[in-house]
Amino acid sequence: MQTESKVKLGVIGLGARGKGLLHNLLVMDDVEIPAVCDPYEDRLQKALDIVTEAGRPKAEGYSDYKQLLARGDIQGVIIATTWITHAEIAIAAMKAGKYAGIEVGGAAALEECWELVRTSEQTGVPCMLLENCCYGREELAVLHMVKQGLFGELIHCQCGYEHDLRSEVALGEQNRHNRFSNYLHRNGELYPIHGLGPVSKMLNMNRGNRLVTLTSMSSKARGIRQWATDKFGENDPLAKKEFAQGDIVTTMIKCAGGETISIVHDTTLPRPYSRAGRVQGTKGLWMEDNNSIHIEGRSPLHKWESFDGYREEYEHPIWKQFLRDGVQGGHGGMDHLVLRAFAESVKNGTDTPIDVYDTAVWMAITVLSEDSIALGSAPVSIPDFTKGQWINRAPGPAGRYMLDRVDESLING
Repeated sequence: MQTESKVKLGVIGLGARGKGLLHNLLVMDDVEIPAVCDPYEDRLQKALDIVTEAGRPKAEGYSDYKQLLARGDIQGVIIATTWITHAEIAIAAMKAGKYAGIEVGGAAALEECWELVRTSEQTGVPCMLLENCCYGREELAVLHMVKQGLFGELIHCQCGYEHDLRSEVALGEQNRHNRFSNYLHRNGELYPIHGLGPVSKMLNMNRGNRLVTLTSMSSKARGIRQWATDKFGENDPLAKKEFAQGDIVTTMIKCAGGETISIVHDTTLPRPYSRAGRVQGTKGLWMEDNNSIHIEGRSPLHKWESFDGYREEYEHPIWKQFLRDGVQGGHGGMDHLVLRAFAESVKNGTDTPIDVYDTAVWMAITVLSEDSIALGSAPVSIPDFTKGQWINRAPGPAGRYMLDRVDESLING
């Protein structure tokens, strides 16, 4: 298979996240951005200026993503639009022969997840959810430990998205941020993937294991209204809105291998940021919030140790090289790594390390959690998007950014 020296990507959706991803792409010498797209003229013009200010050839701007997809020179697209349009655009991209890189967000309907899978299978074009946390330094170090068997057999994992987004959500209408409408009308695990993505790779999901059932429960919704009342007064229209999204949503998932996963969505109450990571097995556990680890036979009895020394010992080869070369990109370097994973897959003509089956099932958790909550926290089946292949699927393509196994020679080679 011949590797291209350059890859030409389009960026669709140029709000804050899309603009940030564009900046990350423009520092990559082997990535060209011939075209960008956004329906808002001010965002589109800003993105065009960013490309030229980076010393790159002038890009073409489009207000309709279908026009960008019609171009023959684009090999792949980064989709950073509103959550409810991600699948629609990704499906159109694959039908146009373009690799689809979808920014993180849950699905609004189960059918769109199935359609992502069907389209990728029918066209042979990969689709990758751009879950940057799969390439976080801590997450990759823990993945390395899991693959080395440090935790023994995995039993339970916890994860989540715990981030005070009250101002971002509340002011979403005026700032054209799509979270506002979702929180106003939906109640579920709206953003499961930052935690679920890395955990799924540790538990070999879709390659020997799978997510089987979930149960979700939601608290009452008070956080945004209280924030608006404190900021603008109780008579402000925002302080009177009834948001559907509960302040705390808790989801429990049972896996085919017998493991359990707990996910927490906590974004409308005051709190420090956390992804609530916990990985627990028969030989020990790691916990993100107190930067702690306990390994039986190595740690003092019934005592925590700092994770720092273990991270140094089990630093993932991806991060060893990244630290040597110089960390760059948003979110502590994760954005750069996930975009490199996507770009190199396009260049090499291989499947992506987060494939369409991962993408579909991670996105499906949102709509399935909504169903569970609406049914009084009833258990809901999680579809097998691989249609039985998960039982004996081989690891994905070997490469520098692979997540199914660890091979330092491939990363440094």
